[in-house]
Amino acid sequence: MEQQDGSRGLRSHDHQVPDAVAEVFRHGWADTSRPARPGSGAAWAAKRRAAVSERFPGERIVVPSGGLKTRSNDFDYAFRPHSAYIHLTAELGTRAVPDSVLVFEPTGQGHEVTLFTRPRSPRDAGPRGAEFYSDRRHGEFWVGRRRTLTETAGDLGIETRSRDDLERALAGGVPTRAVRGEDAVVDALVTPSAPGDAELLAFLAESRLVKDEWEIEQLRTAVGNTLAGFHDVAAELPYATRLERGERWIEGTFNRRARLEGYGLGFETIAAAGNHACVLHWMHNDGPVREGDLLLLDAGAEADTFYTGDVTRTLPVGGRFTDAQRRVYDLVFAAQCAGIAALRPGAPYGAFHDAATRVIAEGLDAWGLRPGGDVVAHESALYRRYTVCGTGHMLGLDCHDCASARSENYAQGVLREGHVLTVEPGLYFQPDDLTVPQELRGIGVRIEDDFLITADGAECLSSGLPRTADDVEAWMGASR
Repeated sequence: MEQQDGSRGLRSHDHQVPDAVAEVFRHGWADTSRPARPGSGAAWAAKRRAAVSERFPGERIVVPSGGLKTRSNDFDYAFRPHSAYIHLTAELGTRAVPDSVLVFEPTGQGHEVTLFTRPRSPRDAGPRGAEFYSDRRHGEFWVGRRRTLTETAGDLGIETRSRDDLERALAGGVPTRAVRGEDAVVDALVTPSAPGDAELLAFLAESRLVKDEWEIEQLRTAVGNTLAGFHDVAAELPYATRLERGERWIEGTFNRRARLEGYGLGFETIAAAGNHACVLHWMHNDGPVREGDLLLLDAGAEADTFYTGDVTRTLPVGGRFTDAQRRVYDLVFAAQCAGIAALRPGAPYGAFHDAATRVIAEGLDAWGLRPGGDVVAHESALYRRYTVCGTGHMLGLDCHDCASARSENYAQGVLREGHVLTVEPGLYFQPDDLTVPQELRGIGVRIEDDFLITADGAECLSSGLPRTADDVEAWMGASR
């Protein structure tokens, strides 16, 4: 925060600005105010805020965006607000302001909702007058223009005040629940209530389980951008094989598309070739991409509205699967088909996982690959040696969306129309696993698609990419 300091001039984050220098910056600026541009999601976000108000009558609700996180010394990571904040504001990636806080103040008729945020830096002789050119973290000359409070209010359809007013707004003895761990000032000002705050976080997550029409359109956009990135990668595979760290080329190819079409990545790209495909979250991406190997690409592009796709394809780098690779791929494909067939409203959430796992288990048994052999009781959990994890998850603003939802409404709940989730079975035969034949060691296969639960089943949002082994080979051939 800048302060007036007599003859020493203005200071901004401990950067002294002499009066003579400050005077140079105080004059000669054109009026660059902008008209309000209401976002397409503003009306939908207003409905979500109304649901929060209805759920917590008479209580103050505080939802911070979170702030910047230092990457190295005086460089920050790209800012990404808390998902609950995004959901309640429909803010865009390029306009989101760190350290913003959404406050629901109870009234006799519901709540007054105010967004406390950092306003545009003034260009005058006031106490913040040096911020726009001397503040390396927030100044307009350093990080770009912020909206004025009036512009923000018009864009989001929310009453907006300066962040400086937050402490006064949170005073008083009003019962308050807050999203914790995102804003140190909020955490200090609001007396913690572990059960109450946990209930708020669960409600905010569960309110995202069923997507509204606007959210579904954002997800269609995000998945479409994701598929475009996969097509880019297929075309670049031959070149990647010439490089010592071809995985990095694959990663960069997808990431370029994600940044071009949307805000960026929904999560760090997994570009796992050869043995690396057996590592579920391989993100080093520093290995070669060799002819004859498989490339497991698990990636998602995030739309400008922060909704993300999440798709995986396992591609034969040389264009054709070997017999062993195809055998594994076909079993994973059959498991995914079984999982997809279990998607429908009213079905237990875990039904698609159980269906896919059953196919995997029966297939491995047929190959004689029964984990533990005949001396261990036959349990599906034993197959985790080769499958490691579950078969899918909710998808939305987060890749693994709604993680704070209560188990009875998510993992132990039922599928509902408007849910969006992934189905992604996999088989991973570690290169040093002596329980599998030599020809299978080092083969990792995962197939993942994104589904919208509809009134009578499920729609595959990622159907634009081939899934069968034959179709994948045809795609590889056409892309070369």
